[in-house]
Amino acid sequence: MKKVAILLEDYVEESEFMYPFYRFQEEGWEVTVVAPDVREYRGKNGLKFRSNVAIREGMENEFDIVFIPGGYAPDRLRRNEKILTFVRRMYELGKPVCTICHGPWVLISAGIIKDKKVTGYFAIKDDIKNAGGNYTGAPFERDGNLFTAQDPKAMPGYLKFIIDSIK
Repeated sequence: MKKVAILLEDYVEESEFMYPFYRFQEEGWEVTVVAPDVREYRGKNGLKFRSNVAIREGMENEFDIVFIPGGYAPDRLRRNEKILTFVRRMYELGKPVCTICHGPWVLISAGIIKDKKVTGYFAIKDDIKNAGGNYTGAPFERDGNLFTAQDPKAMPGYLKFIIDSIK
């Protein structure tokens, strides 16, 4: 069984959190919601979600996949060095690092997109390019173990692509 960490912070795009949360469970994968602290977090539109586990050192050994939803949560997530270290180590271990929308901000701050094909929400295109990534603007993209997607409309194809690639 695959073990998935879904990262959470305030102002997450609710659909980009809930869709993978349930879709990965449908595959029989174990999903854990990882955040800076164990507490309730508020989505962009007011829905509330609770994390299961607070980020800590060494968590990259506990998970097979990390998924970073978008919204404005990535701007908060990238301020947390433990989150950045976790994402960077998952990437370095060759484990799938998946994100959507504004999620590439976390990849940028983790220093892992240079010379990689990356997509994301059009508003962060310049951020991706300035960090050395090759912005494609595709609905979803894969470069090695980095999986990125543009926005909620991409999720059905994107999640199927991730699951089919990882099985």
